[in-house]
Amino acid sequence: MAKFFGNLHLVLLVGLAAAIALMVAFQLTAPVDPNSILRWLHLFFGIVWIGLLYYLNFVQVPTMPTIPDELKPGVSKHIAPKVLFFFRYGALLTVLTGLAIAHVSGYLGQALSFSGQGNVNLIGVGMWLALIMAFNVWFIIWPAQKKILGLVEATPEEKAAAGPRALIASRTNTLLSLPMLYAMVSANLG
Repeated sequence: MAKFFGNLHLVLLVGLAAAIALMVAFQLTAPVDPNSILRWLHLFFGIVWIGLLYYLNFVQVPTMPTIPDELKPGVSKHIAPKVLFFFRYGALLTVLTGLAIAHVSGYLGQALSFSGQGNVNLIGVGMWLALIMAFNVWFIIWPAQKKILGLVEATPEEKAAAGPRALIASRTNTLLSLPMLYAMVSANLG
């Protein structure tokens, strides 16, 4: 058992097989189609993205000042780069699957232009909030973190300026995640 659970890729593969078995078992009452597959993937990638956003804001960032200097490289050289990889690709794949759902469902243009009715406009708000958040991840947080973590050349002044910029964008995403999650969940209830 320890060997199985020690292998993340194997655990994910078995989890995927279990999900496919569940899809097949309930095909008559919960049909599997492109929309349902995209929604499942969208939810998974969204959990990865927002889960890591909350981990960074609730745990890692507030804890870093209390970590002894000699231990900080363990986080900045090993943990943070891996977290930021899954964070930014979670964001990208969440947005892409969300846009694909809207396209397959036929409301992409209406949602983005707020020209639909009721829940289409509500999902449009959620989509725009998610797009802003993904922009922050890829074009503000990630470039700043590359400097902070020493993944790219940066002067001490550039590193010092990158910290507050990344923090503001990350906290903005935390703020926006609350109405975004409301819009996404509530728009799909009706």
